[in-house]
Amino acid sequence: MNKKISLSLQDIAEITNCKLVGNPNHHITNVADLESASPNDASFFSNPRYLHALQNTQAGVVFIDEMLLHQEGKNYLISKDPSRAFQQLIDTFHPPRSSSSAFNGIHPTAVIHETAQLGENVSIGPHCTVDEEVKIGANTFIGAGSYVGPGTTIGESCLIHPRVVIREDSIIGNRVVIQPGAVIGSCGFGYTTDEQGNHIKLNQAGNVIIEDDVEIGANTTIDRARFKSTRIGKGSKLDNLVQIGHGVQIGPHNIIIAQTGIAGSSSTGRYVVLAGQVAVAGHLHLEDKVTVAGKSGVTKSLSTGKYGGIPAIPLHEYNRTQVHVRNIQQLITRLKDLEKKVNDITS
Repeated sequence: MNKKISLSLQDIAEITNCKLVGNPNHHITNVADLESASPNDASFFSNPRYLHALQNTQAGVVFIDEMLLHQEGKNYLISKDPSRAFQQLIDTFHPPRSSSSAFNGIHPTAVIHETAQLGENVSIGPHCTVDEEVKIGANTFIGAGSYVGPGTTIGESCLIHPRVVIREDSIIGNRVVIQPGAVIGSCGFGYTTDEQGNHIKLNQAGNVIIEDDVEIGANTTIDRARFKSTRIGKGSKLDNLVQIGHGVQIGPHNIIIAQTGIAGSSSTGRYVVLAGQVAVAGHLHLEDKVTVAGKSGVTKSLSTGKYGGIPAIPLHEYNRTQVHVRNIQQLITRLKDLEKKVNDITS
């Protein structure tokens, strides 16, 4: 359990590099949202929909944008990025914690093949299996119940949470985080069908490459390629329950949000954002800085821009169409009225 901390607003301003407006001697002991915050809590405001909550909050201090007008008699910490500054305070009160703090070194229940090579300060938790010819870099942690398949390479300072499966010949870069339940290198979904209609499984002989500074969410699955590599580019962040098909190439610094599925052999450029429940068909390419709205279906390759809908179209077209859909009953009523007037005139 973390020791309780009490910080003055002057201390917090220095820690977060914010401009303080208010009482520098007021003390804060925790963080909370605007609605539930007490005078001993810090909170933050960054979304206009919570303006009413900001005006009525009991928080001892609020992190706000430098452009926001503030109320007299309240304490504020002003930042260009209040969410990021607030996160610094969260990390101060509640330092990131994982199972790596409970187990150091190799747990006696771990099973490690004699040909595996482990770097300095590697920790392997209870009931893990590290198969033959695995290489694990320095300062990497493998959480309880995880499996690392033969021929896999894992870089330095990685955090593999409990119950992760990394199948054979995978290549994991440095500083990669893989959340619980993720499966890396599962077989791609590929079959041929014979004359009798039986589905014959295709051998997936490729692998998965995850580059540096990637994070893979809980229960996300990344399929091995059929004969080359499925790749997740440097700095990309995948949310929970994402499905990456075989041979997919995810570019650097993508954001892929929960329940998105990308079919085999599709690819993305740099800084692509796919919101929740987006479906991308196979053999397509999304260029740099494509953004796709939630619940959209991508059926063709997309150039740089914002898209939405099924099938995905430019977002401004999609929004305009949705306005017409919401008004369709009125349009139908008007059409019926016009038909009646025409019939009355012509009868």
